Amino acid sequence: MNTYLIPANSKKSLLIFGWFNKFDLILFASGVGITLLLMMIVPVEQLLFAIIAILPAAVTLLLVLPIPNYHNVLTVIVAAWNFVTIRKCFIWKGWCLIDGEETNKK
Repeated sequence: MNTYLIPANSKKSLLIFGWFNKFDLILFASGVGITLLLMMIVPVEQLLFAIIAILPAAVTLLLVLPIPNYHNVLTVIVAAWNFVTIRKCFIWKGWCLIDGEETNKK
């Protein structure tokens, strides 16, 4: 019969709603909170001020948006930043006899 019960993605059970961890929800909630605060303070009748007021929620929503092969957009940005900024030092240890050292044999 050979029927096995294997979960398709067992890590999803560790996430809230199957997509978010605590930091993601805190980040999004703070963006929404700042947006609500700005909507009370800024006159949103004008288009520019309305866009400025909605911007924190929109940015945090884009950061926590789930994408394939990564957790979310924020993890892609962090991975790209680490790749660009962290110094990479590749030490040559190959199959050569002298490992990159030159010898003066005559």
